[in-house]
Amino acid sequence: MSNMPEQLVFELPHRAAMGVEDFLVSDSNAAAVALVDCWPDWPIGAAILVGPSGSGKTHLANVWQLRTNATLHNAASLTRENVPAIASAGAVIIEDIQTVGDQAALFHLLNLVREQRLQVLLTTDKAPGDLPISLPDLHSRLKALPLASIAPPDDALLRAVLVKLFADRQLSVEPHIIDYVLVRMERSMSAAERFVTEADRRALVLQHRVTRPIAAAALDALGY
Repeated sequence: MSNMPEQLVFELPHRAAMGVEDFLVSDSNAAAVALVDCWPDWPIGAAILVGPSGSGKTHLANVWQLRTNATLHNAASLTRENVPAIASAGAVIIEDIQTVGDQAALFHLLNLVREQRLQVLLTTDKAPGDLPISLPDLHSRLKALPLASIAPPDDALLRAVLVKLFADRQLSVEPHIIDYVLVRMERSMSAAERFVTEADRRALVLQHRVTRPIAAAALDALGY
């Protein structure tokens, strides 16, 4: 009978909060926030967000998407044939341009920025100069775009993110537990989300608030 409480815990979906009011700002992402905030006063109609996986690029791109009603596409899906249809939206987000296969398609899309007053936000995990781009014209075009980098989250930001993620689930966690987790977890937003999800699940199983042993078990389960 000892495992009965776990059988009563249902995995309910938890929607990630992705609005502008949910994006926490620190020194690590302030430049990227400023870039998005200054739209539509970009010098040209395109810009690049650069940052490692889990740094918050997708969240910030979502903020811009809500402001512009942009459509969202992955760079790997770009082709010369589908660029006109993609451009017809007027505002477009192209994620992960390091994965682009049809480089001529991305170059064509950027040409349409001036021709059709298109608005384009690009995201990537590498600076334009470090991207595996073999098309010289595209390489030059990308390097000329306004750019902001997002660094891995610092302690202040990760602490605030953890507190907020717990609060979103109506959980209050003592500061010393947050400090315990901070020095042990992976340094990314996605890691924070995974940890809070796992800690919440374990607290529900035990029908208990999140304690240090629960936090430690959640970290161990995630391999931290």
